[in-house]
Amino acid sequence: MTSFTLPNLVPSRLLKTLPTPNFAKIIQFSEPKLPFIFRKKVAEQLLNYLFKEQLQDDEFYFLEGQELGLEVRDLGIQVAFTCQDEELIVLPAQQPDAWIRGDAVDFIEMASQEVDPDTLFFQRKLVIEGNTELGLAIKNLMDSVDWSEMPTLFQRSIQFAQRATK
Repeated sequence: MTSFTLPNLVPSRLLKTLPTPNFAKIIQFSEPKLPFIFRKKVAEQLLNYLFKEQLQDDEFYFLEGQELGLEVRDLGIQVAFTCQDEELIVLPAQQPDAWIRGDAVDFIEMASQEVDPDTLFFQRKLVIEGNTELGLAIKNLMDSVDWSEMPTLFQRSIQFAQRATK
């Protein structure tokens, strides 16, 4: 039996010299160019998949009839969410009832459980504005999520994002 190996087209020493792409700049450039309907569909499918259990357990009840804005300041991303019929709905961030604002690295640290949400809020890295009761309800819900039980692809994406932001 003959073994097959791929040719070494790019020596590893060359790969090490390549600059790490600046994902923040890529996102800042591409995000506004994507049609909102596309971003909405992708985000809704992802969020409803990730939070399927919490939605089935009616843990997003407090979001029904209200809008929560999320702003990733350093990437210039603003989006709003609501909950309707046990589904998260993505909306343009026009006048949400509450805002949670922070930089990408802070949201990534929260999702990776590297830093707990309370610490980020006390350090004012994540900020709640507007209806603070709504903002605190979502913060408490996010604090109760066991992120380690999220799908492997999500966990790997968070790990990749952590490396890219350091």
